[in-house]
Amino acid sequence: MAEKSESPYPLASGNAHSRNDEESFAVQSKELKKKKRMKCLLYIVLFAVFQMGIILLFALTVMRIRNPKFRVRSGSFVETFNIGTETSPTFNLRMNTQFTVKNTNFGHFKYDVGTVTFAYMGTPVGQAIIQKARARARSTKKVDIVVDLNSSNLPNTNELGSDIRLGVLPLTSYSKLDGKIHLMKVIKKKKSAQMNCTMEIEIATRTLGKIICK
Repeated sequence: MAEKSESPYPLASGNAHSRNDEESFAVQSKELKKKKRMKCLLYIVLFAVFQMGIILLFALTVMRIRNPKFRVRSGSFVETFNIGTETSPTFNLRMNTQFTVKNTNFGHFKYDVGTVTFAYMGTPVGQAIIQKARARARSTKKVDIVVDLNSSNLPNTNELGSDIRLGVLPLTSYSKLDGKIHLMKVIKKKKSAQMNCTMEIEIATRTLGKIICK
């Protein structure tokens, strides 16, 4: 009896399936690697954007250096308070004055000696010496000084007589503190704190009020 010969087609079919599986696996592997590369690239881009945001925020906040603010905060009269009359207008006052140096920067403000001038109708009537010091970063430094105010240098006292009659003495104060902002012990930038204030002394109550500073 003759032996049956095996057909070659099933073997060929099996090889074709094997090649298809390998090709499919290769395609999937390439796609997986591509996805991983895209994901890594996305992470790198996000990290770079985050870093740029941090640098921008740092530049807009920490590195942005502003001029400190110098103000008259309050004043009181506990000793000398001599006010003349409408017909004999004079004043001789001693005022306990509190000044403030507000520093909004992230570095401290180191300033030199300065002078605050108080004036009545544009004529100086008193001065205060501000000693050199420093205002810490993002803080307000308070300075208490006794100021003597006197009308002896006024060229004309007609307006003073009118103000005494009304019970209010208007004053102005101006000054400038020159110094430097010290940031991270590396950066030093010259800045100044300027004062330009108006205020009123209420004669009846012996108080300083309506303080407005620009």
